[in-house]
Amino acid sequence: MRRKALFVIGLGLGAAACGNDVAPAVESTAPTTSASAEVEPAAPVIPEDFTGLPDRSIAIVELEDVHFDTFNGGSIPLSEATDEQIVSLLDRIPPIDNPPYINPAEDEWLGDQDPVLGYVTADGQPIAYPHKILNFHEIVNDDLAGVPVLVSYCPLCNSGVVYDRRLDDLRQDGELTFSNTSALFDNDLVMIDRQTSTYWWQVPGRGIVGTLAGAELTVLASVTTTWAQWQEDYPDTLILSRDLGFTIDYTRDPFVGYAERVNDGFTPFPVDPVALADSRLPAATQVVAIEAGGEAVAVPVEALTGDFELEVGGDSFVVAPDGAGGASVFALDPDGARAPAPSRSTFWFAYVASFPDARVASP
Repeated sequence: MRRKALFVIGLGLGAAACGNDVAPAVESTAPTTSASAEVEPAAPVIPEDFTGLPDRSIAIVELEDVHFDTFNGGSIPLSEATDEQIVSLLDRIPPIDNPPYINPAEDEWLGDQDPVLGYVTADGQPIAYPHKILNFHEIVNDDLAGVPVLVSYCPLCNSGVVYDRRLDDLRQDGELTFSNTSALFDNDLVMIDRQTSTYWWQVPGRGIVGTLAGAELTVLASVTTTWAQWQEDYPDTLILSRDLGFTIDYTRDPFVGYAERVNDGFTPFPVDPVALADSRLPAATQVVAIEAGGEAVAVPVEALTGDFELEVGGDSFVVAPDGAGGASVFALDPDGARAPAPSRSTFWFAYVASFPDARVASP
């Protein structure tokens, strides 16, 4: 076992985020380029043979290092959990399938400084996913402009990453859809796909237990920023509606002050002690991360005072801060033209745990 137990029992973050046995939504609408247009909602993709039980004989991590939140101040390692316990904890933090999106003027409830995970679809439609909603759901499965998208967020890592739900070896058979295991690895969300029951580590998008262990999801371009900044950059944005069919007060934030606790060395669930103690950056430093050509690079957002050009794996990129705590990543062609590039936004400890050989780059 490479991790030491580093729990803050009674912190209550997992239970606060869960919302405790809320009822799932019944209806939804898919996004379009017109906020007022309506389409027939697609049903969640939950195969009849989905058991929620991974093949624990196939793993690239130690099963004892995957911990289920029991939502009562305790936890159970996967190595000791029974099938009944695993199934009972499935989707206790309920994912969102095929959600509704609205024009922001239809429901003005976010504050200017509230963080959002922003994504622009393949046909150019901007969509904002408020952290205050993602705190309580963590996973969004959707099809946007022909791309099966997974919007993922772990509040324990402040990690927002958007993935393509297709894998190269599954493209002819369809795509994966994701549920929440209620487990964590390195204090980071562990998802499960409903097609193969593989467990997936959220920040790297990597299968860790089950049939697809070792596989990795494709990262898409996204940005974590404030609601005010996103609206300024994308005035035609849609926003994830909070009318999701759950009795949850999305205006409250259970994670106020959490980053300070992480910087003090405390996490609710175990973390690789080497990653947590990496002294290059404080553990809860927000980084924007890029992988290319076999190299992984983390850029601390707070260090950016202007556009920052760098090379990663032999490719050229520019990280452009927005002045509001967020930064977008662009690939540069030989003529200097910019194109949105895939990136991850997360606390430093979660990134270096996922990519131990990552280097830090800053102006």
